[in-house]
Amino acid sequence: MVDEKPNKYERADFLPIPTYEEATSSRPSSSHLNTGPQEISNDAERQGLLRQGTAGGAARRNTRSDGYQAPAVESARASLEFLSASGDQSPRPSDEDLRREITELTLGDPEDADGPSQRGHSLSKRITSITNTLSSINLPFRRWAALFTSIRDHMPRLSFSRTGSWVVVGRIMGGFVLMSVVYVLLASNIFTMSQNGGLGQSYNPEQVRIFVQNTVNGTIIQSYLEHLTAYDHIAGTEGNYVLARWVERLFEAAQVEDVGLERFDVYLNYPKAGGRRVAIIDPPEVTWEATIEEKVAYEDPPRQQTLVFHGYSRAGNVTGPLIYANYGSREDFQRLKDRGIKTEGAIALVRYYGTQGDRALKVKAAELAGAVGCIIYSDPADDGFAAGEPWPDGRFMPADGVQRGTVGLTSWIVGDVLSPGFASMPGEHKRISKDNNPGLNNIPSIPIAWRDAQRLLQAIKGHGEKVSKEWVGAVPEVEWWTGNQTSPVVQLMNEQDEVERQPIYNVIGKISGLERGDKSIIVGNHRDAWCFGAADPSSGTAVMLEVVRIFGELRQRGWRPLRTIEFASWDAEEYNLIGSTEHVEARIDDLRRNGYAYLNVDVAVTGTDFEAAGCPVFEPALLRVLGRVTDPIKDRTLRSIWEEGASKLGGLGAGSDYVAFQDMAGVSSLDFGFQGPAYPYHSCYDNFEWMTKFGDPGFRYHTLMAQIWALLILEMADTPVLPFDMEAYAKAVKGYVDDLEKYVMTKDTPSPLDLSSLHDAADTFITNAAEFHTWDRTWSEAVNDADGLEGTVTAIKRMSHNTRMANFDTHLLDLSVDGGLPNRTQYKHILYAPQTWAAYDAAYFPGVRDAVDEGDWDRASVQVKKAAGILDRAARKLNN
Repeated sequence: MVDEKPNKYERADFLPIPTYEEATSSRPSSSHLNTGPQEISNDAERQGLLRQGTAGGAARRNTRSDGYQAPAVESARASLEFLSASGDQSPRPSDEDLRREITELTLGDPEDADGPSQRGHSLSKRITSITNTLSSINLPFRRWAALFTSIRDHMPRLSFSRTGSWVVVGRIMGGFVLMSVVYVLLASNIFTMSQNGGLGQSYNPEQVRIFVQNTVNGTIIQSYLEHLTAYDHIAGTEGNYVLARWVERLFEAAQVEDVGLERFDVYLNYPKAGGRRVAIIDPPEVTWEATIEEKVAYEDPPRQQTLVFHGYSRAGNVTGPLIYANYGSREDFQRLKDRGIKTEGAIALVRYYGTQGDRALKVKAAELAGAVGCIIYSDPADDGFAAGEPWPDGRFMPADGVQRGTVGLTSWIVGDVLSPGFASMPGEHKRISKDNNPGLNNIPSIPIAWRDAQRLLQAIKGHGEKVSKEWVGAVPEVEWWTGNQTSPVVQLMNEQDEVERQPIYNVIGKISGLERGDKSIIVGNHRDAWCFGAADPSSGTAVMLEVVRIFGELRQRGWRPLRTIEFASWDAEEYNLIGSTEHVEARIDDLRRNGYAYLNVDVAVTGTDFEAAGCPVFEPALLRVLGRVTDPIKDRTLRSIWEEGASKLGGLGAGSDYVAFQDMAGVSSLDFGFQGPAYPYHSCYDNFEWMTKFGDPGFRYHTLMAQIWALLILEMADTPVLPFDMEAYAKAVKGYVDDLEKYVMTKDTPSPLDLSSLHDAADTFITNAAEFHTWDRTWSEAVNDADGLEGTVTAIKRMSHNTRMANFDTHLLDLSVDGGLPNRTQYKHILYAPQTWAAYDAAYFPGVRDAVDEGDWDRASVQVKKAAGILDRAARKLNN
């Protein structure tokens, strides 16, 4: 049956992997769970840190690019010092009591500082605000609601049937006296709490940041990574399921809320042992067969490792003359055609990287050129010995290393290719066919090592013509020719298992926000790997688990963020960003309303160079965080290194799990990590030993990465004013329009494409963004003038201000009927989405660029008009 897949992976005796049936069962057994590394902590030291006061200096304040300082005011929550008690010593019997205590604290109205003349109005305003508060907003002023409830419970109750009238009168008079006392207390602001006093203690946000930075433990991260890389864990297999359960247990150990597995049933393919073949079959005197598989990465004890294949490849058994097509771009195939070399019916041999970075589009270009199959190899010029010493003596790809990967067409369909636009929930019947599917190529493909490519390249010597210099790779003992229809005939066989409803599992948990529990900061990393996956993705997974552990410690001490923090371990990212996309599709409306930011880490560490890409609103917050952390080698802050190198926040392509959040849900997204030179990407040599020897010896950059990630979470989830910079975004958009104009000018156009409406919309955005941020200054001054007090009305305005910022990216979505990019309607964002033929590259205004690339100038004009209208409306909504 198509929905059943036999187990392709033998169980290793030393690993706690269940049977295939147990792994995919809807009621998995817990008998195989492994909690992994034990938490390492020094509680006494942390308690001491949390009890440090601020007498030695003022808390650090956030400074915006325009120079003003935001006050160090936070929501009135109990201090970490006061909340550090736990267990039997805790003054609170339950979390509910804790939430009640915290929500009963308040900050006073800055307006009340003017004098007694305003106090009567202040009381009236408070009472009115209480009655109008939405249930989803947990404001500090809800303390008054609790107080009034207490008053109501203690009010004398009238019972004319049992008492005389004089008793009634006495009780009424007593009630008036009680209300008068309450009025005096409220009007005098006795219960108002500032940051440094009042009823109870408020935590110091700087102490939380220091705690987070000092609590990161590189040894724990290393132990997590060792466990994560103990066995291969491709999406939908037992290994990845076991890791999902292990991650779930770690979330639970950190007391993250609502922890669970989120299941989707999706289309996946798997290689068959003996079902793949690359061979020269004619003429007989040169017959040869490729090894295909990598050497065993572990021999003592041996470990199973993933077979070599392409995710989402077509099955097939094809033959044809071999033709070399450089990096496999459309331009490379066009060059062959221009030179009279026919590629119809051929097997194309292309190399990774280069002018076409997306392996799926290499296969698509070969298909469009008439090839019947495509072989992709790793050339040592790009990631092997020509770049440096290969493994095991260096960091680069060895001769037998193979880069696995997906050839799913993410540019066309993201997520499960059988359910574009809706989630692949178990039992979902509304699915499309995999045949002639726009998200899949229609010819088989396979990856190989340069060890095998060498023999193929040697076989086409003298066929076709010699290649130009830019087509020459670094495979040794090869004279580089193109090949042609007279080349030796090659067989490419790819028999595979195809499962249309294979279960995959995201792991989800959260820490609820106290002020805006409905608004979320989502933190994500994918868990599945093509083999052992030390760098990709387990370096990110190990760091995220450490971040979860640290926030769990904060939570256990009573700390809560202002906004909800959601943690997610995605499945099946490697195939087509499936787990994250299905999650987004399952809750798309909620995310568009309530998703404030998405912070993604895929590969956390492969080197020492910090890089970040994302929506421009994050840049000021990112710079503040980089200013707090120090490079362990250069002994300088990352901010100084960033600014010295004139680094900029890059644009998002379609390379990781941010795609569905940014491009479909309109949730502002950021992706970041430490990068280095090439490494054994997607091979079984990307393992724990590679990381400890070459990737990050000592795990210093993993430690630094955890600090950055945790501090960014605090920036997004726990600062009163969301630290988005709309002026930075507006400036970036103006640059996007200028870049688009330059792009159009490189094309042959029958008449100039009018971009004036886009320029006007960008100018409107700049004007409205500047006006919008004047409120930040107003809020800052009001709170400073009131000695750090924030009133109810001001708090409501602040939250509305935050929502306007968070909604801006949502307002840039084309949500009209049949809206989205033409023929790729999953992608809704007018600024960010992969271009049709450049999935991994950042591109702005993709709808316009696609039309320009196709020479469809009428459609380009329509796309310009649509984008300008959406941008203009979004900009005006900031202040209306």
